[in-house]
Amino acid sequence: MIGSYDEKMMTKGILEKMKLENFQLGKTKVFLRAGQIAILDMRRAEILDNAARHIQGRFRTFITRKEFVKTREASISIQAYCRGCLARKMFANRRETAAAVIVQKYVRRWLLRRAHLQACLAALLIQSYIRGFIARRYFSVIREHKAATVIQSTWRRRKFVILFQNYRQATVAIQCSWRQKLARKELRKLKMAANEAGALREAKNKLEKKMDDLALRLTLERRLRASSEESKSVEILKRDKIIESLSAECAAAKSAAQNEHAKKLLLQKQLDDSLREITMLQSKKIMSAEAAEENSNLKNLVESLSTKNSILENELIVTRKSSDDTMEKLKEVEGKCNHLQQNLDKLQEKLTNLENENHVLRQKAFNMPTMNNLSVAPKTLSEKFSASIGLPNSEPKHIYESPTPTKYLASLPQTLSTSRRSRLPVERHEQNHEILLRCIKENLGYKDGKPVAACIIYKCLLHWRAFESERTAIFDHVIEAINDVLKGNEADGRLPYWLSNTSALLCLLQRNLRSNGLFTTPSRRSGGALGKIAQTLRSPSKFIGRSDTLPHVDARYPAILFKQQLTACVEKIFGQLRDNLKKEISPLLNVCIQAPKSTRGQSGKASKSSGVGAHPASNSNWDNIVNFLDLLMDTLRENYVPSFFIRKLITQLFSFINIQLFNSLLLRRECCTFSNGEYVKAGLSLLEKWITDVTDEFAGTSWHELNYIRQAVGFLVIHQKRKKTLEEIKQDLCPSLSVRQIYRICSMYWDDKYGTQGISTEVVAAMREMVNKDTQNLVSNSFLLDDDLSIPFSTEDLSMAIPSIDYADVDLPESLQHYTSVQFLLRQQDPQPAQ
Repeated sequence: MIGSYDEKMMTKGILEKMKLENFQLGKTKVFLRAGQIAILDMRRAEILDNAARHIQGRFRTFITRKEFVKTREASISIQAYCRGCLARKMFANRRETAAAVIVQKYVRRWLLRRAHLQACLAALLIQSYIRGFIARRYFSVIREHKAATVIQSTWRRRKFVILFQNYRQATVAIQCSWRQKLARKELRKLKMAANEAGALREAKNKLEKKMDDLALRLTLERRLRASSEESKSVEILKRDKIIESLSAECAAAKSAAQNEHAKKLLLQKQLDDSLREITMLQSKKIMSAEAAEENSNLKNLVESLSTKNSILENELIVTRKSSDDTMEKLKEVEGKCNHLQQNLDKLQEKLTNLENENHVLRQKAFNMPTMNNLSVAPKTLSEKFSASIGLPNSEPKHIYESPTPTKYLASLPQTLSTSRRSRLPVERHEQNHEILLRCIKENLGYKDGKPVAACIIYKCLLHWRAFESERTAIFDHVIEAINDVLKGNEADGRLPYWLSNTSALLCLLQRNLRSNGLFTTPSRRSGGALGKIAQTLRSPSKFIGRSDTLPHVDARYPAILFKQQLTACVEKIFGQLRDNLKKEISPLLNVCIQAPKSTRGQSGKASKSSGVGAHPASNSNWDNIVNFLDLLMDTLRENYVPSFFIRKLITQLFSFINIQLFNSLLLRRECCTFSNGEYVKAGLSLLEKWITDVTDEFAGTSWHELNYIRQAVGFLVIHQKRKKTLEEIKQDLCPSLSVRQIYRICSMYWDDKYGTQGISTEVVAAMREMVNKDTQNLVSNSFLLDDDLSIPFSTEDLSMAIPSIDYADVDLPESLQHYTSVQFLLRQQDPQPAQ
C-alpha cells in the first residue's frame, strides 16, 4: 500500500490491519457482519484511549517539566540565596576574625609594649638604684680613701715635721758644738800669736797702708768739692733769675690765692652748713629707724591685740551660744514648771472633789440604818473603817491633816497590822521566805526573754499582799538574799543574770505600784453597805478617771522602801559589772598602746628600702580586745540584759578605753611615734567595725567616747606637721584636746618611720607660752583624763527605757511546784490582787 492512493485499497488495508474478516467492500461503502462494528468500535475506543493516554502523558510531562523547571529555578535561587547568606556570614566571620586578629595584634602589641616599657622602667629604676648604690658606695670609698689620704698626709707631715725639727735641733746642736770647738781653736791660736812680736809689726804695716789710702781719698774729695762749688755758683745765679721771675708769679699767685682763700672760706662755710645738714639728716635717719622699730613693735602689739580680740570674739560667741542655750533651757524649764503647776492645780481640784465625795459618802454611811443580820466580823470591820476614814469616834488628824500622800503612808491604825500578823501563822512566813530564797539562789533561767525569778517573786509578793502591808520583813529578806548571792565566789559570773532580774523586778514595781495610801485599807471583802463603801474607797482610781482593769497596787511604806533598795541594788550590780570589765580589759589595753618590736622593725626597714611597702602591723592584741567585746555581748544577750544597760555599759567601757590609751600615750615617749600611731589607728578601725556591726541599739555613742585617742592618733599619723598652724591643730585636728595635752604630744613626738620633723618651733613656742599662762590660772596642772565612776542612769531613765514585761505567761518551775503557798500560780495564769 505504500505509494498507493486508492481509497478502496486503503480501506482494505485498514480493515486487515484491524484484523477484521467478515467484511465486504463496495464501491463507496463497507459492509460488515453483525458484531464487527462492535469490534471496530472497540478498536476505535482503544486507539482513542491510547491517543488520549499519549496526549495526557505528553501534557503531564509538559506540566511536570514546567513544575520541575520552576522548582529547579526556585531551588537554584534558594541555593544561591543560602550560599550568598553563608558566604556573607562566612565573610563577616572572616572579617570579624581578621578584625579580632588585628585588635588582638594591637592589644598584644600594646600589652607587650607596656610590659616592655614597665620592664624597661623597672630595669632603669633598678639600674638607677644599683648605679646610685654603686656610685654612693664608690663615692663613700673615694671619700674614705680621700679622708685616709688626708689623714695619712697629715700624719706623715706631722711625722716629717717632728723628724725635721729633731734633725734641725740635732744639726744646730752639732753645729754649735763644732763652732764652739773651732772658736776655741782660733782663740788658742790668737793667744799664741799675740804673744809673738811679728804679729804686731805686721799689724802696724797694715795700718800704715790704710792711712796712705785714706790720704789719697781725701785729696780727691777736696778737688771734687771745689769743682762742685763752681758749678753751684753758676747754678745759684741761674736760680736767682728764676726766683725773681717766680716772685712775680708768686705775687700774682698770692692775689689769686687770696681770692681762692675767700672762695675757700665760702666753701668752708657751705661745707659746715652741709655737714650740719648731714648730721641733722643722720639724726633724722636715726630717729626714723627708731620710729620704724617703734612702728614694728606697735604692729606686733596690734597683731597680738587683734589675735586677742579674735580670741575674745570667739569666746564671746561661745558665751552667747551658751547663754542662748541656757535661755532655751530656762524657757523649757519654765514651760515644764508651768505644766507641772497646771498638773498640780488639776490634782488639787481632783483632791477637793475626792474630799467632797468622801464627805458625802460618810454622811450616807452615818444616815444608813444598822442591819440586824450583820455578824461580829462586819461590825469589827465597820469599826476599822470608821477608824480609818475618820468617823466621829476616830481621830481624823492622821488622814486629813495634809493632802500630800506622804502623810498617808505612816498613818494606819496599828490594830489592823497587829490583827493581820496574828492571823498569819509563822510557818507560812517561813515557807514564803524559803520559796523566795530558792528563787534567788537557783538559776531559774528565762522564758521568751523574760527572767523567771523576777516574775515569780513579783507574783508571790503580789498574791501575798506584801505591797499593801505596813510592817513586813519579807522585803528585807529578799534584799539580804540578793546581797548574799552577789557576795559569793561565783558572783562575778552571775552579775549579768542578776542585772536582768533586778531590773525586770524594778520595772514591774515602777509600773504597777502606786504610792497613794489615802483611801486604801488592807481589809478583806465584807458584805453589806459598809463593804460597798470600803470597796468604793479601796479603788480611788474611779474618781480620777482610771479604769479598774489596770494592775496597779497601792503601795505602803515598806514597798516603797523596797523599791528604793532594789534601785540601789541595780546600781550596785551595774557598778560591779563595770569595774570587773575594766579590770579584765586593762592588761589588754596596756599591751595594745604600743606596737610590737617586730612591727616597728618592719616599718623601719620599709622606710629605708625604696619601692617596697611596709608589712601590715600585727593586730593580734586588738583582736583579743574585739574577742573580749564579742564574748561580753554574747554573755549579756544570753542573760537577756536590756539594751539600755548594754548601751550604758559599752559606752562607759569605751570611755575607759579612751582614758587608758590617751593617758598611756601622754605618759610614755615611745608611744608618741609615727609607726605606733599607725598601729593604734588600725586597732581603732577594728573597734569602729565592731561598733557598726553591733549597731547603735547596743553601742550607742561609744565611738564618740574615743574622741581623745582618735584625735591624738590622727595627729600622730598626719603628714607635713611642720606646715600646720596652731589654729588648724586646735580647731581641725584636735578640737577636743586642750593646749596642754597638744603641747605634751608635740614635745614627745618623733618620726621613727620617715625621719621627718614635727611641729615647727614657732607653734611649739606659742603653745609653751599658752601653757605657762594657763599654769598660773589653773588649780590642777594635770594633763591626764579622769575616769568616770558615776552611775549613768536614774530611776526615771529605767522606767522610760526598759520595755514593759508581761509576767502572766511565766510558769512556775518544777523545783518549786511542791510548795503549797505557790499553788495559786499553777491554777491561774494572770494573778491579780484580791479585792
